[in-house]
Amino acid sequence: MGHDAVETPKLSFGRGGEPGDGTPYARYVRLAELHSLQNPRSKVPAELSFIVSTQVMELLFGLLRHEWTLAQQALREDDLPAALAALRRGTHVQNVLVESWDLLATMTPHEFNAFRSVFGEASGFQSAAFLHLEFLLGNKNPALLRMYDEAPDDRAELSAALRAPGLYDDALALLARHGLDVPHEPSEQRHRADPAVEAAWRQVYTDPAHAALQPLAEALLDVAERVTRWRQRHLAAVRRAMGAKPGSGGSSGLTWLRKAAEQDVFPELWTVRDEL
Repeated sequence: MGHDAVETPKLSFGRGGEPGDGTPYARYVRLAELHSLQNPRSKVPAELSFIVSTQVMELLFGLLRHEWTLAQQALREDDLPAALAALRRGTHVQNVLVESWDLLATMTPHEFNAFRSVFGEASGFQSAAFLHLEFLLGNKNPALLRMYDEAPDDRAELSAALRAPGLYDDALALLARHGLDVPHEPSEQRHRADPAVEAAWRQVYTDPAHAALQPLAEALLDVAERVTRWRQRHLAAVRRAMGAKPGSGGSSGLTWLRKAAEQDVFPELWTVRDEL
């Protein structure tokens, strides 16, 4: 199959711009603009699926960040029902993210290699929205900010997220305000399992005085489990489409994805189960 750029026919669902252009629905969701954003650079049919899948994931990353940010705000205000509602909505977004890999799951190495060269050094690893979610989960690494040296707005936003408490930090702060001994401070490094944090969660599960916090523990574990599912599906999709070849944009491809899939999110919520 050829790699030459080709002008792809655009779907037309109303202009969706000024009042009177298209239907109210088209104007509200900006259909014309939305459907103008898919621009394959090759004649390979699979490239459109790749672009659409990637754009859908990016939109879902943004929605998930919205819900997790609302959950953080509610936790800081000691509004546990609102925090649980936001986390629950977020898990539905995560479910769709996991299933979105189905759009790429059957892509063969021949199909992927046929258009891979057209996106050059672009890599999903460079997604600022995805990295922001990783920082919210506590998977922080200041060295990753170097990718955004030529994107100052992204770098500034991610730097702020690196310094700020993540979702788990705010949950642990809530535990501390409820009288649990949680000697935890937000860090700019990846969160690592802490026996003191595990002991606090053990009290949540075993001390009736803290039973009201159990739904928070379970909601966070729902989040963590879906993060692992998404990483595993990502790993499987890459193995199927490109095997162990190096990733685009200089990433280590399969090696990095396998390592990420093996890292537990909110690790104490997993290890505490060994003693319950």
